[in-house]
Amino acid sequence: MEKGGGLELAIARSAPESGEHQADLVWRTKLTQLGDDFIEVERPQALGKGIDLQSGVAVVAAFVIGQNRFTFDTSVLGSMRSSGARPMELLRLSVPQAIERCQRRFDRFDLQGLKLPTVTLWPLLDPKSVIPAERANELAFEALQKGEQPLAPTESLMPQVGPPINATLMNIGGGGVGLRVAPAEAGALSRHRVFWMKVPLGEGDPVPLVTTAKVVHTHIDSTQNTYAGVSFDFSFNPGHQGVVTAQITRHVQRVQAKQLPHS
Repeated sequence: MEKGGGLELAIARSAPESGEHQADLVWRTKLTQLGDDFIEVERPQALGKGIDLQSGVAVVAAFVIGQNRFTFDTSVLGSMRSSGARPMELLRLSVPQAIERCQRRFDRFDLQGLKLPTVTLWPLLDPKSVIPAERANELAFEALQKGEQPLAPTESLMPQVGPPINATLMNIGGGGVGLRVAPAEAGALSRHRVFWMKVPLGEGDPVPLVTTAKVVHTHIDSTQNTYAGVSFDFSFNPGHQGVVTAQITRHVQRVQAKQLPHS
């Protein structure tokens, strides 16, 4: 709190069933207040829309001080809106019973059974070529919402792209994501700044999230992996932003429903 830092939050869930592909989204949030019996953060967002986390939902949280990473279990106490000239959507969390230091050989949330999605990035050679691919994705998501079997997009609808690389989706912010790229594939980030990105959302969400993504900044961490801050770009198809927001919202609601069946 004194350093002006924040927390990274993910909805906790039990170990997946055998063969189930799990993808957990992590939200980057700013700490706003610490009380004797609560932790207050800015409400997680997806492209400017607040994410609804229900009271009682179990959450895994993490924070970083220097080169050390710590994690703890908490739960949602409730949400509220701050007063003042610039009101904010806030989320209150319970105070943890214990805090654990993460081992460097583990991914930051592996100890809690969460799995971070593997993202595919293609260098985008013609930004306008994303429109047919995004439209196919939108139609597939519409079919999924209607309870129909979504059609998988064909290769002919892929935008004009270069060879792909893989990355790990570390966290989501208000208008973009943080990615971790292994040293062997990080060279593409210095040669290209605009990518076509596909994010699988796991079992129960068969339509992946796809969007144009711009690399805003990069740095190399202590393990020689490259961390890339990436912003979503909807310049050539503004309507696709609503679809991406709806996909993220559906994913969060589905994961919560598994944890709180009565909701």
